[in-house]
Amino acid sequence: MSIEKAVEAIIREAQERGDFDNLKGKGQPIDLNAYFETPEDLRLAYSALKNAGVVSAEVELLQEIAELKERLTITYEESQRSRIKKLIQDKQMQFNIMMERQKKHRKG
Repeated sequence: MSIEKAVEAIIREAQERGDFDNLKGKGQPIDLNAYFETPEDLRLAYSALKNAGVVSAEVELLQEIAELKERLTITYEESQRSRIKKLIQDKQMQFNIMMERQKKHRKG
């Protein structure tokens, strides 16, 4: 039996057991925008990290920025707001530097 037929048999058995019935996003179109927006030389690495539950440094920074912005909306003490705003600016600067490095690396 060829490897393709063996894989097809395993998939068919899983379908019959209902293993695919409750998957996240079932019945929805697959959004591949993020995949194709990722530079080709980084796609495999990012996919492996994502499947392992690990996010890239860039994504981590964006998540931190979003969390800080959320905290800013519920913080009323001005000294705390200033500190959070400064953290947001610092994280945004780090993110921008990372993106610039990637652009230069791709061109070079």
